[in-house]
Amino acid sequence: MENLSGHHFIAVFGGAVAGSEAAHQLAKRGFRVVVFDQNILPYGKIEDGLPKWHEKLRDKEEAKINEKIDDPNVRFVPGVQLGRDVDFEDVAKNWGFTAVLLATGAWRDRPLPVAGIDDYVKKGLYYQNPYVYWFNHYHEPDYQGPSHEIKDGAAVIGGGLASLDVVKILMIETVQKALEQKGIKTNMFKLERGIDKVLETHNFTLGDLGLKGCTLFYRRRAIDMPLSSAPVTSPEQLVKAQAVRQKILDNFLRKYLFKFEPCWSPVEKVIEDERLTGLIFQKNEIIDGKVVPIPDTLKTFKAPLFISSIGSIPEMIKGIPANGQVFRVNRDESCQLEGYDNVFALGNAVTGRGNIVESQKHSKAVSLEVMDEHLHWQEADYQDWLRGTESGIRDQVNVIVDRIERKKFMPKEVIEDILQKTEALQRKVGYDGNYPAWVEKNLPTRLEDMLD
Repeated sequence: MENLSGHHFIAVFGGAVAGSEAAHQLAKRGFRVVVFDQNILPYGKIEDGLPKWHEKLRDKEEAKINEKIDDPNVRFVPGVQLGRDVDFEDVAKNWGFTAVLLATGAWRDRPLPVAGIDDYVKKGLYYQNPYVYWFNHYHEPDYQGPSHEIKDGAAVIGGGLASLDVVKILMIETVQKALEQKGIKTNMFKLERGIDKVLETHNFTLGDLGLKGCTLFYRRRAIDMPLSSAPVTSPEQLVKAQAVRQKILDNFLRKYLFKFEPCWSPVEKVIEDERLTGLIFQKNEIIDGKVVPIPDTLKTFKAPLFISSIGSIPEMIKGIPANGQVFRVNRDESCQLEGYDNVFALGNAVTGRGNIVESQKHSKAVSLEVMDEHLHWQEADYQDWLRGTESGIRDQVNVIVDRIERKKFMPKEVIEDILQKTEALQRKVGYDGNYPAWVEKNLPTRLEDMLD
């Protein structure tokens, strides 16, 4: 009979980069940890938000997550969403956990700031997060999720790296289809390395394929785009950072053949036959770093499809206090949730950022020199950010451990109750506790394997 006395038990909601690292740090200190994840596999945006052309990085990072969760001190509970399958206040106050860590991420798109626009989702409008999820999975033979349209001439509203991912998806999909109609077989991986090179090989232009290409609208200038994360503390650094941002965008424009419209903000919608067919934009100027609308500069842009990619925010969960679009936490390194002495927020739930690159509060900055060399994000840049994420989570867990180690050990009956409740949740989705077998059974079909 296992000795259940003299233990702390920690709940971690979210098993991706932040959650798995927190669980790993706690487990190696001897804490028992339960990792709840809303998905069947705990990969978060590594699986569903990082575009599938990053297949080597995805596999490497998911292997790291697997290693951290497949630990004797970690119990994995898949298919459990906080606020839907279990009640937050019940878990925090009644289950008896020594601490609850929230690494639930940022899965909700920031609303496009146009009145009534969400009435036209799937009627000419899509949001980035479900769009990238569809792109990552629609090739799977057993995919049964929602479908999304691909339209030549689509418009993307954004300006960060995530919006450039959306632009690449649109251009890759439309060009691949157009080439196939001419009897030319290619694939996503070749096109991702450069649409310009693929077309040059076949002596085609976009016009030859009957394509116009998509357009990216940004409310600021190219030199203001958040494409380089090095700190700017002097006028000289600012000038260099702006030059790097321009180079990064120019490189994307050259390789993927889309258009860029700077300094436009959407202010009103155009509806025809109950479908979004256009947006009315207002021109901006940038004064002292601020976006200032220019009077009498409204212009209507028509497009067959609009995709909003202006950022991701955490899903609000009943019982969790929030400040606007992020969870409300105390201003110290532990990020303790206000009103709870045993609940702590990690990563996106604190920062309100959902992009893989921008998501973590404690991530390392990539140097201007690295960005200037690559001109766009490479696998090594993402890995630097992810390792920075882990470093930040380790620092935060150290602070949290100092708090919770002072708490009394949990009574045997409380631990038994947690085990029973978590086992019931595992049985509900058919998980028997064999984590490697569960991963092998549920890992999605990979496009690269289908092409092989």
